[in-house]
Amino acid sequence: MPRPVKPIQQRLAILADAAKYDASCASSGAGNRTSLKSGGIGSTEGMGICHAYAPDGRCISLLKILLTNACIYDCAYCINRVSSNVERAAFTPAEIADLTMAFYRRNYIEGLFLSSGIIRSSDYTMELMLDAIRRLRREHKFGGYIHIKTIPECAPDLLTEAGKLADRMSINVELPTPAGLSRLAPEKNAGTIRKAMGALRIQIDDAVAARKDKALRRAKPPRFAPGGQSTQMIVGADDADDATILRTSAGLYAGYGLRRVYYSAFSPIPTPSVTLPAKPPPLQREHRLYQADWLHRFYGFEMPEIESATRGGMLDLDIDPKLAWALNNRGKFPVDVNRADKAMLLRIPGIGTTAVSAILRTRRHRSLRLSDLGKMTRTLKRALPFLIAADWQPGKLLDASGLEASLRKPKQLDMFAP
Repeated sequence: MPRPVKPIQQRLAILADAAKYDASCASSGAGNRTSLKSGGIGSTEGMGICHAYAPDGRCISLLKILLTNACIYDCAYCINRVSSNVERAAFTPAEIADLTMAFYRRNYIEGLFLSSGIIRSSDYTMELMLDAIRRLRREHKFGGYIHIKTIPECAPDLLTEAGKLADRMSINVELPTPAGLSRLAPEKNAGTIRKAMGALRIQIDDAVAARKDKALRRAKPPRFAPGGQSTQMIVGADDADDATILRTSAGLYAGYGLRRVYYSAFSPIPTPSVTLPAKPPPLQREHRLYQADWLHRFYGFEMPEIESATRGGMLDLDIDPKLAWALNNRGKFPVDVNRADKAMLLRIPGIGTTAVSAILRTRRHRSLRLSDLGKMTRTLKRALPFLIAADWQPGKLLDASGLEASLRKPKQLDMFAP
């Protein structure tokens, strides 16, 4: 790596800004690797700072930076591609470690998200990132959260070492289809990416199994990426529709045990090497993809069900996918909240997973009334046309088209008010 010449503050500004395009940054909620009593530093409990949410709802702050924004690849959608004229900068591994500790000691952050452009080779770049997190773990005794963006083309032993040091790992699939990747990032290979993700899954699964085995547990088996792995897809750079994107995501969840697929709306960049859209996709499209992804992961919706609520393969930007599904299946509603099973309760618009759990607990002891539901969800008005309670059933059952029109005009929802 060439010797840095810019002041460290200037490089931090450049490389923190360059890291903002990487959306796959969220905490796993993994526990500390060391304790303060044993001399370790850092806690995962509790210009480049991102706020990520753990599965239990805790918000943690991460220093989110690139090792370097220089790159030998020429991915058409990437602002840091080799043919781009952006200002370049780089950190040394020691500087990464020192910056992380300086930010941590000032209570600005609780962990690190580290990614990089590819310089010289995949192995060379991965070695530099590993050097940075080795210094944190071994020299600084840092026990906080580390998420590293790994390089699928690097040697397998480097991926293995990264998994032993990091809490979460991610490998970007970049685009929803191999054809799109081949056209916009010809130096990357979908098969290589999937192979690396598969290797990570095997090692993560093996580590989980070892921790569950009582005999091995007594021997304190080594941890391997306890926060699992995630990935990112760019939305709107190619012609893949939402149904295609969601099918790809479902396959990734099932095949590689991913904790999360991130969707990143394409941002047009100056002078791309191939034809790309002149305008970014609506940010609402990214939002709808996350909602559909949530339905699949937490609400029990199968992908064909979600796809059935799309129009020409695209999610409706005006209404959320759960409501779109309910409108397409009007005959299944209204649902009696005092009798319906969990799967059907989860399909009521305006009723979330927390509310469903509360419904199931409470109705064991008494019949639920609207006042009860109002304490369980803030979006009861949206749910009114779709449910029956002890003291409520919709007074005007509209057909799907009439109900859709009323829901697109919130003021008309007053007809459903109790």
